[in-house]
Amino acid sequence: MYLGSVIGTVVATRRVAGLEGRKLLCVRPLDHEGRPNGMPDEIAVDVAQAGPGDLVFLVGSREAALAVEPSFVPIDAAIVGIVDHLPEGRR
Repeated sequence: MYLGSVIGTVVATRRVAGLEGRKLLCVRPLDHEGRPNGMPDEIAVDVAQAGPGDLVFLVGSREAALAVEPSFVPIDAAIVGIVDHLPEGRR
């Protein structure tokens, strides 16, 4: 599980079976202090109703594939929650 900041939306006119109707968002991975961690931006399936500007937490790999029904759709990242705030001294 890791933090990210939603920086935009993605429009895809063709999708793999199981991803129809799912929102795709562009996410910038963050470190534990809420700063960009140097990893490339990524596309994640949104299961938490996030939007641009939201601080989110994501899961990757197998856990991402399990976050979407039906399970094991071909995705690498899924937004599974929206962060309300970080502890003092972070972000």
